[in-house]
Amino acid sequence: MAVFEIVELSDGDIALKRSDEVEGEPLVRITFSGDAKTSFPQQHLEIAKAMIEAGVRKVGELSGVEVEDTSAIAQVGQRIVH
Repeated sequence: MAVFEIVELSDGDIALKRSDEVEGEPLVRITFSGDAKTSFPQQHLEIAKAMIEAGVRKVGELSGVEVEDTSAIAQVGQRIVH
């Protein structure tokens, strides 16, 4: 089973990537506007996590696989990935 992590990139974007992948593009990248970051300065990571989890469930639904447990997505928090 693949393990994914949600990370905050050096440019402030939130990304989903495979935990064992050091280089390469993330699978998903979320960019919040300056206004959004100002409005939700501490919550933007939680909002991105909810968006990513919803996307994972939808991919499962479209592929005919029920995804109830998104615990394979580890939230790394304020980790900076270069």
